[in-house]
Amino acid sequence: MDSQQRRNEMTTTFDFGAGPVPARQHPHGGGWVADTARVADTAFVGPDAMVFGKAQVSGEARVSGEAQVFGNAMVFGDAKVSGNAWISGNAQVSGKARVSGNAMVFGDAKVFGNAWVSDRAQVFGDAKVFGDAKVFGEVWSRVRW
Repeated sequence: MDSQQRRNEMTTTFDFGAGPVPARQHPHGGGWVADTARVADTAFVGPDAMVFGKAQVSGEARVSGEAQVFGNAMVFGDAKVSGNAWISGNAQVSGKARVSGNAMVFGDAKVFGNAWVSDRAQVFGDAKVFGDAKVFGEVWSRVRW
């Protein structure tokens, strides 16, 4: 049996907050992935994490805790999203970036390199957080850095 047949057989429905949609549990971590989202087999989606909408998680990226990746968001490379973090809209988290705690990255924002966004920080609009930058606390960032 090939992997596509296995996925089709394992598809069920899951409520991501707006009513049940076709979904499956990711083979690497057991988290829920909507059929409309794409998650590579090399990525990790923890048991309480969710990926839905048209979101994509690829490479060695990890989504854990109760984190959510949704909309058209992308998490790739060695990026890690954890805690109660939300990545949404057209946001991208990549490289070795970390988003944790109750942080939110949304809109067209990008977090990459070794950057870290945590606590209740919000990065949105067309903001870019990169290099070794750290954004934490109750900071809102919506402009390009």
